[in-house]
Amino acid sequence: MISLNLQRSTITFTVFLFNTRMKKFILSTFLLFSIFSSFAQKGKLLKGMYLQWGYNTEWYTKSNIHFKLSNGDNFTLHNAKAHDKPDIEAIYKAPKDISIPQYNYRIGFYLNDLHSKAIEINFDHIKYVVTDGQKVRVTGKIGGVQVDADSIVDPQNFLHFEHTDGGNLLHINYVQQKTLAMNAGKTRPLINLIWKAGAGINIPRTDFTYHGDRFNNDFHVAGYNLSGEAGARLYLSKRLFFEGTGKTGYVRYINALANTSTAKGNRASHGFAYFELIGLIGYDFKF
Repeated sequence: MISLNLQRSTITFTVFLFNTRMKKFILSTFLLFSIFSSFAQKGKLLKGMYLQWGYNTEWYTKSNIHFKLSNGDNFTLHNAKAHDKPDIEAIYKAPKDISIPQYNYRIGFYLNDLHSKAIEINFDHIKYVVTDGQKVRVTGKIGGVQVDADSIVDPQNFLHFEHTDGGNLLHINYVQQKTLAMNAGKTRPLINLIWKAGAGINIPRTDFTYHGDRFNNDFHVAGYNLSGEAGARLYLSKRLFFEGTGKTGYVRYINALANTSTAKGNRASHGFAYFELIGLIGYDFKF
């Protein structure tokens, strides 16, 4: 049986990766699930759990990004292109900084003895960067003047916009698995197909530069996300497994720019679809 102490240790390790506000938020979330799992174990509702850690890369659709700023500027970038920022080289250049690359972690709770069904806490640390140098159509009001023209995305002369301290998608997945291959003794799975569906909230920290002035905003709940995911698990041993999946979904940011000490009342909103490739190492625990 997995003790609450083990779960607390896992939580402590996880939230170490975030700043104080983010730590408090994630800690509260995982403590609630720890309490839930503790009661569920006593009631024999859960049949085990798993932990996962891994990394990802994404592709994004074009997005209409609406800015409403405290200086009165109110405008939209139409069909803006964006890219991710995997920073995979940080894994070997700075191995202690495991949270620099785009990463994923999951904590799952099995619902049946076959481990074919589960509920999963899913956190995706994605990075979304509006591509500098592109030409976009801009409509709205800037400097008190109505505009409807093309402009170049440039941090000095116009703007730069990114969620790179994380687009940070936190959601709950329903998970199902089907065994494709067993070991020679038919005692454990070797390969499982896996698929998931989930929804949750976005907790970004947005980096925004406007006419040369940079604002790195606070972590805050800024929207919602929906997703579907499918792939396979390869069991390297009885408990240790590798999971590779493809994931797609929709992300909506309602108020991506939070208030800070230097930027009051700035807001940005936009939505986009994405495709994500994920590789994770996981470990099964039995209650």
